[in-house]
Amino acid sequence: MKNEYIPQLSAIQDVNRHTDLEYTFTMEYQGDVKPGQFFEISIPKFGEAPISVSGIGEDTVDFTIRRVGKVTNEVFENYIGDKLFIRGPYGNGFDLENYKGKEVVIIAGGTGVSPVRGVVQHFAAHPHDAVSTTLIAGFKSPKDVLFKEDFEDWKDKINVIQTVDSAPEGYEGPVGMVTKYIPDLKFEDPDNAVFICVGPPVMIRFTIMEIKKLGMKDEQIWTSYERKMCCGLGKCGHCRINEKYVCLDGPVFNYTEAKDLVD
Repeated sequence: MKNEYIPQLSAIQDVNRHTDLEYTFTMEYQGDVKPGQFFEISIPKFGEAPISVSGIGEDTVDFTIRRVGKVTNEVFENYIGDKLFIRGPYGNGFDLENYKGKEVVIIAGGTGVSPVRGVVQHFAAHPHDAVSTTLIAGFKSPKDVLFKEDFEDWKDKINVIQTVDSAPEGYEGPVGMVTKYIPDLKFEDPDNAVFICVGPPVMIRFTIMEIKKLGMKDEQIWTSYERKMCCGLGKCGHCRINEKYVCLDGPVFNYTEAKDLVD
C-alpha cells in the first residue's frame, strides 16, 4: 500500500524571479493536476509547506512561492538542477467544465493570481471555450506585479484589467482596488455568468459583496480557501472549518458552501 506521506524528489527545471519575495519554480512532475490544487514541498530538517499550483506544463508543474518563513526561505536557496521533495496534488482544484460556455470573470488579488493562472491560461489559449473571459487582477504597487510576461500575452486574447492599489507619479495603468471595476461589468446573459474570486480573506469578502450587487446567485461564484492547510490528507484537523476539511473538500469551494465557512 502506498504511503501518502512519503514525498518524491523533483528537479527544478526553471526559476522565474518576479519580485524580491516571490519566485516561480518549475518542477518535474508526471501526473494529472488541476489549477487550484496544491502540493506539499519539503526540505529535510526544515519542514514542509503547502504551495498552490500556479502552472501546468508537459511533465512539469509550477509553484509560485513567497519567501515568508523557515521552509520557504530555504527553498529560495535552490536553483535549476537542484531537487526538492514534493507530494500531492491535494484538494479538488478548479474544474474547467464549470466555466466552459459561460461568461467567465476571474478576480484575483496579489498572490491569489497564482492558483487561477492555469484557468486564465486555458481560456486565453482556447477563447472559444467561453462566451467571454475577463480577468481583474490587483496588486499593491507596480513593483509587486506577478507574471508580467503572462499579462502582456493575456491582454491580446482576453479582457484584462490589471490594477494597483497605489502607484508612483506618472504611472498610466489602472489604479484602485479590484472592487472598483466590478460594477462596470456587462453581460450578454447574467444568468450565464460565472465568477472565480481568489485572494486575501478581506478582499474575497468585499469582492463577493460587489458581485452579489450585480444580482448574481451564490452558485455562480467559486472561491479558494488556501489558509491553514497542513498535512493535505485530512488527518491533522488543522484546516477543519465546521465539518469541512479545506485540504480534502477544498481548497476550491462553490459559494453555496463557502458562505457558511466562517474561519
